[in-house]
Amino acid sequence: MSTEPSSSEHDVAKPAEAPEPAPAEAVAPPEPEAEPAAAPLPKRRVGLVFAVAVVIWVIDLVTKNLVAANLEGKEPVRILGGLIYLQVIRNPGAAFSMATGMTWVLALVAAAVVVAIIWLSRRLRSIGWAIGLGLVLAGALGNLTDRIFRAPGPLRGHVVDFISAFAPNGEGFAIFNIADSAICCGGVLIVLLSLLGKDYDGTSTRTKKEESA
Repeated sequence: MSTEPSSSEHDVAKPAEAPEPAPAEAVAPPEPEAEPAAAPLPKRRVGLVFAVAVVIWVIDLVTKNLVAANLEGKEPVRILGGLIYLQVIRNPGAAFSMATGMTWVLALVAAAVVVAIIWLSRRLRSIGWAIGLGLVLAGALGNLTDRIFRAPGPLRGHVVDFISAFAPNGEGFAIFNIADSAICCGGVLIVLLSLLGKDYDGTSTRTKKEESA
């Protein structure tokens, strides 16, 4: 029997080869953070403007016709304990009897105000601004209606005033009508919204300044 070691005995056990490292995968660059979506704009308020304007214009027209038919030429009617006196005054001037004698100029100014509000109303998205401009539009339309259709003629018609506060004949404050009141209330509301930084398009001027800073 041969005493030589078998070939398997001559072979030295080789260490297991380490597996080759897998090629590193390409690292994708981080995706940029998506900007937050802008807040949706409020819906347009054109309908609200004209709804307010129509309601107040109708009230103004009805009250003027009623007092003109029942109180013209009569003594002032005292109501609310003397807080208000009802009497008919034909006013050729502006609100609260200002600018007397400039009837046709005031009629053209009122017409320009109506056109400007109608143009701006397409961009309105603020409820407050819509109400304010609706009131101003109603007042301008109310007095413009008088200047066009009442005596003494188109663009020269005298406005019917009938509310005298605190005393008759405008001695306590002034004589005015619903249209004048609407113009004043609408103007005050618009000024207040502007001071609070509320813009007509539904945004805030303060927010715009913070974003631009």
